[in-house]
Amino acid sequence: MEFIRGLYNLKPEHRGCVATIGNFDGVHLGHQRVLRQVKLKALMQGLPAVVVLFEPQPLEYFAKDQAPRRITRLREKLLLLEQHGIDRVLCLRFDAKLLSLSPHDFIQQLLVSGLAVSHFVVGDDFRFGKGRMGNYGLLQSEGLIHGFDVENTQTCELDGERVSSTRIRNALEVHDLAAVRRFIGRPFIVTGKVAYGQQLGRKLGVPTANIRLQKPRPALQGVYATLVHGLLDKPIASVANIGYRPTLVGVQPQLEVHLFDFSDDFYGKTISVEICQFIRSEKKFEGLTQLQTQIKLDMQTAKDFFAVASQ
Repeated sequence: MEFIRGLYNLKPEHRGCVATIGNFDGVHLGHQRVLRQVKLKALMQGLPAVVVLFEPQPLEYFAKDQAPRRITRLREKLLLLEQHGIDRVLCLRFDAKLLSLSPHDFIQQLLVSGLAVSHFVVGDDFRFGKGRMGNYGLLQSEGLIHGFDVENTQTCELDGERVSSTRIRNALEVHDLAAVRRFIGRPFIVTGKVAYGQQLGRKLGVPTANIRLQKPRPALQGVYATLVHGLLDKPIASVANIGYRPTLVGVQPQLEVHLFDFSDDFYGKTISVEICQFIRSEKKFEGLTQLQTQIKLDMQTAKDFFAVASQ
């Protein structure tokens, strides 16, 4: 899959495609239905399937630290889009310049001159351009002029409930991982490259693989029983802390995962951490001795969970 950052990086060979646009946070079942629409039409027309994303996501631009927690980071989102057969992703910087474009300029620069879309899949509530004045009706009328079709996406429901990123965030907030799995159609996984940390876990006798989460508000926060994929030909049982490490006065969020019965080098490797079961919330302890004692209890809780799950 090809990743293109910004309209200025579009080349003549990128013209001609079937496209959709949105945040695709979580790449949940509703998103997957849209991706199937795009891929099917692209195959019928013999054209690439393209997804247009925004970075930052619009609410992250407007609401800053009060924006909704992100379900999937960009790296994870791209991996999932590739798995669903998308050929190209165009990532637009969401900023004042983009917001200043009139709806007609947005259509001209993105859909006509930039991508030369043949078919555009989008929700009928999609708003775009300066003042959010652009709408589905304008897309249809401009499509007639410029030669592209516009197709509406359909609401996805599961057991009578609408599948949405907001619903998934609410489930993550209360650690309802079973509901999250139903709505996204797969286990909840955090993927990233293992970075060097403070080596404190190693000093405490529980070495950890650390993934820096970068975004200030991780979708999950707490201690979990986890499975690590990507180091062996089978998942490795583990326990992970996601958050700010309050005992250590952490500032940037990260995921720290301790792998059971694994002692090989993992630094610099990309791993996927499957979140299986909530154990407890993050807590500030009075010192490292208390923290070490709690970590051992967390490890045993995770091991007990996997022992029962394997029966």
